[in-house]
Parts: sequence; structure tokens; C-alpha cells
Amino acid sequence: MRMNLFPAVAGLGLLLAAGPAVAHHAFSAEFDANRPLRLQGKVAKTEWINPHSWIHIDVEDENGQVLTWAIECGAPNALMRRGLNKNSVPVGTELVIDGFQAKDGSTTANARDITLPDGSTFFVGSSGTGAPYDRPR
Repeated sequence: MRMNLFPAVAGLGLLLAAGPAVAHHAFSAEFDANRPLRLQGKVAKTEWINPHSWIHIDVEDENGQVLTWAIECGAPNALMRRGLNKNSVPVGTELVIDGFQAKDGSTTANARDITLPDGSTFFVGSSGTGAPYDRPR
């Protein structure tokens, strides 16, 4: 009886461990390489979570309406290796973001680079995603 239970428990463990891997996506599944964009706005919120960090910025459109964009960036560990940390882009910081819009046309984008007010630019994309310029230029 004990020997029959082990494969079932091991199989269940493998299924549970595979759950997070299934949730991860390729760039081309969600974002359009043919829709590059440049956004300028103020940071509303940052989320340093795995597998991707997020920067939410308030951007004023051509009609004067403020839209909050959710900007997907690389993993927190990758951003730290590039010189950023949780406090690098506090709420209220004016940013310029170069990236690619979501295929569904929503106010979601995948960032390639961010430019801080002092003019410093950081590659914040996820390497190996298939996104254009997925390495620093």
C-alpha cells in the first residue's frame, strides 16, 4: 500500500511545481513587436514581484485624460543586476518608457528601456523573450 501511494504523491508534487511555469508567457503571446511606443508619465506604483516587475505610470493622452499604464519589466533580480532597486523609481518620478504595446490594445506594455529624470537609461526588458532588442544596445 505504501509503495502505491508514493508515485501518486510524487506526481501531485510535480503538477503543483509546474503551475507557476505554465503561467509564464513569451513576449509574442501578449505584446506586439510591430507596435512600439514611447510613454512619458509619472510613476503611480511599482511592483517588484516575480516573474516580472511592473511599473504603473500615469500618462496624459491627447485629450488631457490621464490613463494609468501597466508596464511589464524584467525580473527583480535582473533589474538589480542592471543597477536598479525598489527605490530607484519612487512614486511621482517622471519616466520615459520605450517599449511595445499589448496585442489587445489595452494600456499595458512591455518595457525595453526606461529613462530617469537625470537622463540615465536602463534596459529593463526580459532577456530572451523574443522581444526586439532584448539585450542592451
